[in-house]
Amino acid sequence: MTIRNIDIRSRHLEGAEVAWFAPICNGDDALLGRHDIRYKSDWANTSNVLLTADRLGYRNILCPSSYQVGQDTLTFASAVAPLTSNINILAAIRCGEVHPPMLGRALATLDHILKGRLILNIISSDLPGTQLDSSQRYLRSREVISILKQGWTQDYIDFKGEFYNIQLDNTKPMQTYQQNGGPLLYFGGYSPAAVDLCAEHCDMYLMWPETKERLRELMYNMSSKAKGYQRKVDFGLRIHVIVRETEAEAKAAAKQLMSYIEKDEAKGKEIRERALDAKSYGVSRQAEMRAQADLDGFIEPHLWTGIGKARSGCGAAIVGNPDQVLATIKEYMDMGIRGFIFSGYPHLDECKLFANYVLPKIKTFSMPEVQGRIPLDNPMSPLAGGMRN
Repeated sequence: MTIRNIDIRSRHLEGAEVAWFAPICNGDDALLGRHDIRYKSDWANTSNVLLTADRLGYRNILCPSSYQVGQDTLTFASAVAPLTSNINILAAIRCGEVHPPMLGRALATLDHILKGRLILNIISSDLPGTQLDSSQRYLRSREVISILKQGWTQDYIDFKGEFYNIQLDNTKPMQTYQQNGGPLLYFGGYSPAAVDLCAEHCDMYLMWPETKERLRELMYNMSSKAKGYQRKVDFGLRIHVIVRETEAEAKAAAKQLMSYIEKDEAKGKEIRERALDAKSYGVSRQAEMRAQADLDGFIEPHLWTGIGKARSGCGAAIVGNPDQVLATIKEYMDMGIRGFIFSGYPHLDECKLFANYVLPKIKTFSMPEVQGRIPLDNPMSPLAGGMRN
């Protein structure tokens, strides 16, 4: 295989930003496909997952966005934010749901509550009850991002586009706690329009699990596109994990997790097709990987695709003992991946297991800190040290 040059913004940094996942959108269970009331996506359960991750030393946590039973992302994040100590909150925003200046004000409020520990996951899926083609959805996201960035870096907004026409001479309500460009933008997408949007505007390109060869191809493609904008981006991996004291125990846990779905494959299909992005190109790549796996569902050593039988998006897990899981993560880091968003089932239990067996062995950092977004002193924003007006 030919090794091609991949430009990475944070290649010089040792370690990675290690994140966990808050299952606020009806996505937690001990057995996939069989809902258990104990893992309901209510405030008590999901805030417990997030606060446990904070206490155990995870540096970030993804709060997803989806129109299904569960909690609204920004409402949940704002409620839990004052209870956190160190963890960043990666809040997913579905572009187009909220008028951009008002979205900017909501994000500025949350960023001040967190004192700069807010990161945004840009989502371009269809809004509930509507349908746009891919290029239009990414155009809408591009316009939202452009307006937010004007609000974060200028005293005015002057924007004319296909979706928005906004002239606003006061951006103080949108001023964030973070400086030097506002909150970092994380982004995942595979279409040409998605790659181009990330290359021009975003800070970390999130990928779902695939073979290392295919991940390198995605990274090279994004790196090349970003270079055209005189930019570099970082790379992140959204992936599940199942770690136990022995490899045999980890594989047994994986088999147990899917035991209900194995008896009812139609249930897995129903779950996969429930999400708004179920027919996206990224989801089709997960299905393609699953089809190429061996009889036990492994596509590479310790990369197990069986979990994708009951998941629309991220469809594979690192499975093994602590040394095997750590070695696999380090291989990804050697490739240039600087961010990981892990999850497991049930989320609280697997969060504790990973923190016990693996997390202490990884040097971690906070991406907003190392990218210089968090000021040393109180910023002069209206919600911090600035004037009220």
